Amino acid sequence: MRLFALRGATKVEHNEAEEIVGCTKELMEEIMSNNDLAPEDFVSCIFTVTDDLDAEFPAKAARTNGFARVPLLCAREIPVPGSMLGVIRVLAHYHAGNDHVPQPQYLRGTEKLRDDV
Repeated sequence: MRLFALRGATKVEHNEAEEIVGCTKELMEEIMSNNDLAPEDFVSCIFTVTDDLDAEFPAKAARTNGFARVPLLCAREIPVPGSMLGVIRVLAHYHAGNDHVPQPQYLRGTEKLRDDV
């Protein structure tokens, strides 16, 4: 087993608590499903949101999705002019087997954030 980190992102259309929680929950479920992980495999997660999102903490969604014992942190993204709005990002740290290949997850149009993925 070794420590890995991977990135992921999703986008919401409205600054509404339900949508932030729902999209974050979907993102974390996709990360776990596509990387064969469970909440107990995670060491920590750092969530960031763009300046236009403040209706809810993305970490709330993770806590309700089995991450109650995982240290979670929320922060703001740098507001670069012209950057995509409504974006929730995560940097997740977790343990997996030595042969594991991290599968980043970019949902709901955030694939445009990473041309290399």
